[in-house]
Amino acid sequence: MRVVVKHLAAIEDFGSMTVLLSDKTGTLTRNETEVFATIDPLGDASARTAGLARLNSSLQTGIRSPLDDAILRGCSSQQDVSRKLDEIPFDFERRRLSVVAERGGEILLVTKGAPESVTGQCVQYMVDGVARALDAEARSRVQRVCDANARQGLRVLAIAYRGIELKPRYTPADEAGLILAGFVSFADPVLPGVAESLRALARDGVSVKILSGDNELVAHHVCGQVGLDAREIVTGSQVDKLDQDALGAVAERVSVFARVSPAQKHRIVLALKARRAVVGFLGDGINDAPSLHAADVGISVVNAVDVARDAADIVLGERDLGALHAGVIEGRRAFANVMKYLLMGTSSNFGNMFSMAAAALFLPFLPMLPTQILLNNFLYDMAQVTIPGDNVDASQLVAPRRWSIRMIRNFMLGVGPISSLYDFLTFYVLLAWLHASQAEFHTGWFVESLATQALVLFVIRTAGNPLRSRPGKWLIVTVLAVVAIGTALPFTPLGADLGLIPLPPVFFAFLAGATLTYLLLVEAVKRRFMGTGVTARAAARGTAAAA
Repeated sequence: MRVVVKHLAAIEDFGSMTVLLSDKTGTLTRNETEVFATIDPLGDASARTAGLARLNSSLQTGIRSPLDDAILRGCSSQQDVSRKLDEIPFDFERRRLSVVAERGGEILLVTKGAPESVTGQCVQYMVDGVARALDAEARSRVQRVCDANARQGLRVLAIAYRGIELKPRYTPADEAGLILAGFVSFADPVLPGVAESLRALARDGVSVKILSGDNELVAHHVCGQVGLDAREIVTGSQVDKLDQDALGAVAERVSVFARVSPAQKHRIVLALKARRAVVGFLGDGINDAPSLHAADVGISVVNAVDVARDAADIVLGERDLGALHAGVIEGRRAFANVMKYLLMGTSSNFGNMFSMAAAALFLPFLPMLPTQILLNNFLYDMAQVTIPGDNVDASQLVAPRRWSIRMIRNFMLGVGPISSLYDFLTFYVLLAWLHASQAEFHTGWFVESLATQALVLFVIRTAGNPLRSRPGKWLIVTVLAVVAIGTALPFTPLGADLGLIPLPPVFFAFLAGATLTYLLLVEAVKRRFMGTGVTARAAARGTAAAA
């Protein structure tokens, strides 16, 4: 599957994500919406409802939704509409859209929208060609029809109309005194495999929350089919009554929101971020742009509107939770490998700083020549080139991880001095035991520092036992190649040109023993800062989330 990462840091943010917010359409369902039925207010099939729905969808000029496309495919019309006169656009406050059209000398205002929004503007309902008063009893019967469809997971739009006089401009105030023609219901099947993808995300510490524009009955049915906890559903009207702190507490607890507007989605994103969640938001509509911007990870799809793609950090080839899960794991793998580089680099450089400063204080010559330092650094960097492709322990992939400057600092302060300690031991052996010349000292420190700095990567790359964690093939090759080159270089003409000379066998015996004890000591100290308790707790959180 094609994935476009627009910002490199987004890969790591993806892996750190703790909450994913998304609409249900296209995420839990196929996004293959089709008209299921066109019915009158009492639930019987109605050609009038189909014709009026088609009239509205064919003449409206706003952003066409999948529901409009489904109506145009699924609703035939015998209506002969001569011309469109005006349009009252959709907005999320009214949750409806109206068109005004002239047909055979009659001017009609036809309204389509959320059932509760449209029926609230109706005073009559049409059954068998007769308009009847929409009194309390009739409203109750109509509501039962609407709810029966919603409980089956069918999305429902209400269709209403009235005759209206000709005037220059029409406003939402004209959407009053309507006659309810009926309802159009839509089916959108649940995606196969989505339940397993949700379980996998939960198992790996990512909580999926659905922010749906549909009513709570539809959301409850669909979310229940895929295993999401829909026992408590919060509606948009309830969201409006909560301040940000209260909304954050509710959003942490609840998995399904219904009848939420783009502005309310944006509030939910901010409320979760305020509670230290790393929030991912999946959206593809023009109204999703604010939430995509506000989220820690904005995710869109290739067929989304331009505004949504521009606002996103990551663009998927298609809307698929399985691909999202794979992306989360890849993000955690990237994060783990970046941490290896940081821990190795900061601790080694911190130790080298002390070693160089101390050697400069008591030596009557440079501890290492400038060309030797440059070569040492070049070879050291080559040992790290393959870190991005290194294997990552499974324990580091089971839960979100965040940057901890404190842990990096403490690791540097704990491991860096060990590097200096072994440098000082090497200085002592070279000067006191081997009575090394200036060139021999340069060579001895060059070989020792390169070997210890490169080989320690096998210890630092895992929080657990390095003997039970398999490094990547190319990491093994590059590290061992760098150590071999550094050890052999003094015996070559190139080494002689750089001021490196052969060392006696006793030095290499010392080097082998010193390097082994250095790695064992770093392993012991490492566990204090990277200890397995961190990954065990992470694994426990991932297991609890899956349960």
